Amino acid sequence: MREEYTVVNEDEVEIDLLEIARVLLNKIWMIILCVIVGVTLAFGVTKFVITPQYTATSMIYILSNTTSISSAVDLQLSKQLTIDFEILAKSRPVIERVISSLDLDYEYEEMLALLEVENPESSSILRIIVTTPNPQLSKEIANELADVTADRVAEVMVTDKPSKVESAITPPEPSSPSTLKNTALGGLGLGFIMALIIVIKHLLDDTIKNDEDVKKYLGLSTLAEIPLEKKKGIK
Repeated sequence: MREEYTVVNEDEVEIDLLEIARVLLNKIWMIILCVIVGVTLAFGVTKFVITPQYTATSMIYILSNTTSISSAVDLQLSKQLTIDFEILAKSRPVIERVISSLDLDYEYEEMLALLEVENPESSSILRIIVTTPNPQLSKEIANELADVTADRVAEVMVTDKPSKVESAITPPEPSSPSTLKNTALGGLGLGFIMALIIVIKHLLDDTIKNDEDVKKYLGLSTLAEIPLEKKKGIK
């Protein structure tokens, strides 16, 4: 008896899914229209409203000229210096010196939000990444920050100045936003919302529309149908 009940439930779920698919298919033009509108809006906002951001990267070598990397102790020292360098690169004296050197109109916290300092895994390289709306400014800040960080490391640790591995260049293309990604997400997002609205509206609609609904919801068979004819207006 229990098995029979389970089968009936599974059939009902399948019929419901097919019915929802039919409803979506009947309203596919609305979904496509929303996709087109979403694509257009997302493209327009990305292209003409959002300010493009440009990213420049400079790199410095963590170990000084007097430190060898031939022993496990030196390798462990390299890992420890990576943490120290990251902290020093974001310290207030370094950031404020960069602001002063480039005559920037930034506060310490604002400047800190523009940069990212990271260490590629299993390397002795410190990467300084700067993102601003101005490609030339991104390059200048990244290079100046690398130089000032290296100077600060030499001062604090009383050691040779770390070498710069790579200077930042002016980024030719913006790093964000991605027009293609935003456009696709805008179209798919609005299309999905419309499909969801259609499904919810259908599930909440409990009115009887035809003889199939009578059999499905009331468990009765219809004997006849009486068509309704709209009355014509009297002249």
